[in-house]
Amino acid sequence: MTADRHGHAMTDTGAEALGHYEQALDDLLFFRPRIEETSKALLAAAPRSPIGHALAAYLGVLGTEEQGAAAAKKTFTAFRTGLDIDRLTPRERMHLAAAEAWLDGDYRTAGRTLGEIAVAHPRDLLALFAGHHHDFLTGDALRLRDRVGGALDAWDEDDPHYGPLLGMYTFGLEENGHYEHAEQTGLAALERHPHDVWGIHGVAHTYEMRGRFVDGARFLDARTDAWSEGTLLTVHNWWHYALYTLETGDTARVLDIHDAAVHHEDSGDVAMELIDAAALLWRLYLADDDQGARWAAVADAWERRDDGPHYAFNDAHAVMAYVGAGRLARAERLIADRERWLAATPAGPAPANRAMTAGVGLPVCRALVAYGRRDFAAVTDLLLPIRHRLNDFGGSHAQRDAVQRTLVEAALRADRHDLAGTLLSERSRLRPICPYNWSAKARLAERAGDPERAAVARERARVQAAGRVGTV
Repeated sequence: MTADRHGHAMTDTGAEALGHYEQALDDLLFFRPRIEETSKALLAAAPRSPIGHALAAYLGVLGTEEQGAAAAKKTFTAFRTGLDIDRLTPRERMHLAAAEAWLDGDYRTAGRTLGEIAVAHPRDLLALFAGHHHDFLTGDALRLRDRVGGALDAWDEDDPHYGPLLGMYTFGLEENGHYEHAEQTGLAALERHPHDVWGIHGVAHTYEMRGRFVDGARFLDARTDAWSEGTLLTVHNWWHYALYTLETGDTARVLDIHDAAVHHEDSGDVAMELIDAAALLWRLYLADDDQGARWAAVADAWERRDDGPHYAFNDAHAVMAYVGAGRLARAERLIADRERWLAATPAGPAPANRAMTAGVGLPVCRALVAYGRRDFAAVTDLLLPIRHRLNDFGGSHAQRDAVQRTLVEAALRADRHDLAGTLLSERSRLRPICPYNWSAKARLAERAGDPERAAVARERARVQAAGRVGTV
């Protein structure tokens, strides 16, 4: 029986397969597109490797792709058939249990089991990586921080993967509001590995959440070679760059970034990249900036996918695209499909996506359609009860802000002045440097008949937006 470099025994995994496994862990950490090839090479060298099959299963679910998950489940089920589980190590059995639960849609069991692995084997990088991204996809901020934080003491700081672990920890810290600590941790990670795109991503989030959009753009500009092409996170980091640019009010440059890097004719119909495209265009839609042709391209991509009820966060962004493209009937068909799916729920334990869809996904989707119909009162009624639990359907604070802004805009346009004032007070106290917050305050003051207060807020927004960012 072989063992990885941290001493974890691996059943039915020979020396050649072990080399592929170690390479796969490295590819995972640095978001290299070749990870799929490396995983296949591992299973080609060791077709009965339990860890190899667990890795393939995790890859099948981490992308939130319905077809990818179905294919992974088929392969995994075939592997499990006739498997003598007693031959495996306890760690391998836990990995298979976590993978099986996740493929079955039981996110809670998958996350808990991955946590148990990390406690028993804190240097199990596969468990830490899969668990970290599980926490992101389920919006579990505390575990996003503590799952990695709880393992770090077991690692030698000279280990080549200690840096990427710090990069993961950076994102967990940021999602819990520890922005300065997160920034410093992320910079320490990048000192060890300048091409750690997840660490770069984590630091980018800290600048976004503090309104330091000029600093954020400079940070990304200084590391362009590390993140701007050739990684599985390239589009998402360009999305962050576009958000910085949007704060300056330079819509033309935002659209240049969209067309060059976020979504264009050569883009694949990848769910996570389409999420970025829809979320970026939706922010412009909320500002009454009609991007019909761009919306049509993104909506076409979502239609080609024709996803079933797999991940509620994806559904919301598909509906954004349909509404932005003026395809309200298509958006309503998606909603009706999810409603039928929920109504057909059998008795007993249900996949986590059912709760995500019922509790958050469908209200958000209905609110987006209501916004497209200019029924702003309905939007506020739908979003107000769930605004403090949007994390239940996954994503980051920055991603979910598209929905939070939708509530702000609806409250303003429905003349719910008290509500709009409360929302904007919350936002500006948390993020005092944010031109959007102050321009929205200016519009609220105008609607309330207070031109002097509107002028002060508008000037504050103008001053904050005056910083310029780098070039594409």
